Parts: sequence; C-alpha cells; structure tokens
Amino acid sequence: MHTSTPRPSALRTPADRPAAVEEPAAVVAGARRRAHRDGERRIDTAHLLHSLLESDPAARACFADAAELARVLGYLVQRSIGYGLRWQGVPERSGRLTAAGQPDVPGWSPAAVAAMEAARTAAARRGDDRPHGTDVLAALAADRECRAAEVLRRARVDAAQLSARIAPPSQQASRVSRC
Repeated sequence: MHTSTPRPSALRTPADRPAAVEEPAAVVAGARRRAHRDGERRIDTAHLLHSLLESDPAARACFADAAELARVLGYLVQRSIGYGLRWQGVPERSGRLTAAGQPDVPGWSPAAVAAMEAARTAAARRGDDRPHGTDVLAALAADRECRAAEVLRRARVDAAQLSARIAPPSQQASRVSRC
C-alpha cells in the first residue's frame, strides 16, 4: 500500500523546514506520528496541539481547569478516531499567523510552520534558543483560523483567555500566570 505521507526523514532535511521545527522535539515527533496515522501529508496545527498536550505538562497547566483540558483532549481523540476525516486531504487554512506568508515547507501546513516560527520568535525574545511548549500553545491560540483554534472553540475554550494565561509576566497587567 502506498501512502502519500512523507517519510519521517523527509521532514528532517534542514533545507526544507523552519528552524524551530526541531523544538520542542517531543511535540514535533508526536505530531509527525499523528499526521502519518491520519494519512495526512502534512503536520497541521491540530496535530501539534494534540501532541503538545500529550507530552508537555506545562502546556496542560495553562488551561483554566481539568474540565477544560479534558474537553480539549476529548475532542482531539474524537478527531483522531474519525472526526478529522473531513479535514483529510484538505489544506489547512489560517489567519493572521500566515498573513505575511510562510514558505512552503514539505510535510508541514503553512499554519503549523507559522506557529513554530512564532514559538521560536517568542523564545528568542525571552533569550532562549529553543521554544517551550507554552510558546507553541500561545502561537496556536493566537491564530484564530487554524485547526487547533477550531478544536479549542469546539471544546469551549476561550483562546484569548488561554493566551492571557500563557503571556509572560512582563506582558501581564498585575496578573500571575497560571502556567
């Protein structure tokens, strides 16, 4: 059986991937596996979100409470067992994160590339050379039109409130970050 999903090695060539797709490595590896299992040619933002929530306790801690996180995870599981079929083979659309245009990276949706680049930029502003999972989560929540944002909406998560909880203390007005 021939699949149109690129081999994992196809996603590792430095010339055809954004600088940040190696980090966080566990998130990317999980997203790559999810895309392959879904029969998708590209990692999309919902793959990133699912993998992130499976592998990063700090990202999970950003949700308001256990019920909110459970709704998101439940929706992602539904997607992985069939809900995502309506997305299969359909390019991911995105909003403001890709407005400036992202390079076409084989094996990645433009919105996923934009999210990883935004996470890398956030890490650089902080003085880190690698993004944290919370940087990726913040980037996913910021793009209101990507698939990850659709998952959040359907799970009744307010992306703006999620973003506010993720914002670094220097960007919060006398609020303590929950994650």
